[in-house]
Amino acid sequence: MTGAAPGVTTGAVARRLGVSPTTVRSWEQRYGIGPALREGGRHRRWTPGDVAMLEEMCRLTSSGIPPAEAARAAVALRRAPGPGAGAEPPPSAAAPAPPPDGPRRNRRGAPGGGLPLGEVRQECRGLARAAVRLDGPAMDALLQQTMDAHGLVTAWEEVMAPTLHAVGRKWESTDDRYVEVEHLLSWHVSTVLRRAAVTGPPPAGPAAPVVLACLPGEQHTLPLEALAAGLAERGVPTRMFGAAVPAEALRAAVSRSGPMAVVLWSQSRSTADAVLARQVASMAFGLKGARTTPLVLLAGPGWPVRTAAAGTRRPRGLREALDVISRLYAAEASGGGPER
Repeated sequence: MTGAAPGVTTGAVARRLGVSPTTVRSWEQRYGIGPALREGGRHRRWTPGDVAMLEEMCRLTSSGIPPAEAARAAVALRRAPGPGAGAEPPPSAAAPAPPPDGPRRNRRGAPGGGLPLGEVRQECRGLARAAVRLDGPAMDALLQQTMDAHGLVTAWEEVMAPTLHAVGRKWESTDDRYVEVEHLLSWHVSTVLRRAAVTGPPPAGPAAPVVLACLPGEQHTLPLEALAAGLAERGVPTRMFGAAVPAEALRAAVSRSGPMAVVLWSQSRSTADAVLARQVASMAFGLKGARTTPLVLLAGPGWPVRTAAAGTRRPRGLREALDVISRLYAAEASGGGPER
């Protein structure tokens, strides 16, 4: 009686890797990254060595390596002698190091999982490929590596935000395809940002917090989560109220928190509420004779570019918002009172 064929099926391998069977088959067709042994007919059986090769393919593409180059490195890994033979793994199978002249960027037009990325960091393309494959573990690892290597601001401005925007553009142009990609990517971006927000250094001492809130009807919270993480890195206390905060709840939150600054996020013109912003900027709290009002930062593309209302600022991005708030706390700590 003939024994069972060794190895596992393409479907089983795909489930283990978190990709579709079509992706595994396309890698074989395009790059020759198939099983070492094949049965007759169309059946494929993947041995442990084959699976390790595909795992390396996933890891390398998720780090931003172009698929063809990743396939060559993965095949070389399978061909290399095992540890028992005393062989070192091939250099191309190791995590790619940036060139000596700074962070590596891919040329325009390099593959990015089918998303419209343009000229971006290598990590951005790797994140896009992992997102399209719905590879959650790879996204989480790449996001954390990027944060650790380049810091929050660069990770947000040059990797997270461009990939999120590319997924959004793809969704809008493909009749609701890629919605699942956007949801999973957003979840993992939120996860790494919140992790950073809770692991930052504790505030240096008792200080009024920064209130972070989306305006009524506004659901986009990720930019505020990035700001919360950046403030946590600087030891600035925050109170995050999240999406679509009702006007009355926002006023109550400000009144009860007595914040030094309030950040109001608006993604679109339809949610920008200048009247509510002025109300918040005019709220006063503290002891009689020494009452203070918060500085209100109008954040997000929904606000008009020119905003001249008293007590408000219009930061142009994450870096500027962090700098404005940091200066407030530095002035308070020096005893000169907050700079507005």
